[in-house]
Amino acid sequence: MSGICEGRVAVVTGAGRGLGRAHALAFAAEGARVVVNDLGVGLDGTPDADSPAARVAEEIRAAGGTAVAHGGDIATTEGAASLIRTALETYGRLDTLVNNAGFLRDRMLVNLAEEEWDAVVRVHLKGHFLPLKHAAAHWRTEAKAGRTPTARIVNTSSGAGLLGAVGQGNYSAAKAAIVALTLVAAAELARYGVQVNAIAPAARTRMTEQAFADTMAAPESGFDAMAPENVSPLVVWLGSGASTGVTGRVFETEAGRITVMEGWRRGPTEDKGARRTPEEAGETARKLLGEAETPLPVYGG
Repeated sequence: MSGICEGRVAVVTGAGRGLGRAHALAFAAEGARVVVNDLGVGLDGTPDADSPAARVAEEIRAAGGTAVAHGGDIATTEGAASLIRTALETYGRLDTLVNNAGFLRDRMLVNLAEEEWDAVVRVHLKGHFLPLKHAAAHWRTEAKAGRTPTARIVNTSSGAGLLGAVGQGNYSAAKAAIVALTLVAAAELARYGVQVNAIAPAARTRMTEQAFADTMAAPESGFDAMAPENVSPLVVWLGSGASTGVTGRVFETEAGRITVMEGWRRGPTEDKGARRTPEEAGETARKLLGEAETPLPVYGG
């Protein structure tokens, strides 16, 4: 196989199903050797007897590609470290990390248990941080040894993280934090040859099948707009050497659409040059809000 990732080694977390599986297959189709990570749990994070990582790795090999499965928990230090070691010990290098693993425990905030908050934040946010940390440590060592890599990290946020989603306070908070983590990592790791970007995808997966229930039927047009495979081309490009110069960005992507998201930036402002009274502060705030753009609505609001 040959393509824009020829010779590269890509690690994809949560790659046993859905978006992760589509990403792993797409990287392999473009010539990458792939480490397929999946803990093999159910939608709510409980143990699952299935071993999807091995299945996807075999699927890649059957198509003529190169892949190895990794079943560790990447939200633990040892699991994340062993993930990076697997790439280095199996293929001798690491070029791309795609952080994708996650699950849902949806509740309205007043019904959301502390353990449900912790579980979702752990797997999404900590599950991004730890693989990123161990991959970055390797690339820093390479750079300091004079072997500056062409390294790429692609993180997975969500529209819920950008706009919020009713019933998903834990998930929305974790996905918003991933955007901030992406911006910090892009700034800190640039000196080591590492580019870091994030996507906010929309596709039909186990996590979204209820939201997209009305699009589950096969489309008459032949183009399945909600297929996870529609998201993967952008991920592969961001994970390749072809994306040189693109870092610290967030892309919303679904079906055939790609949008560069423009995050927090200063809008209307007024400086009195002195302290305001609460009444003056309120008057100024209302005046500025009248000049500002109306925020996009929260999903489900």
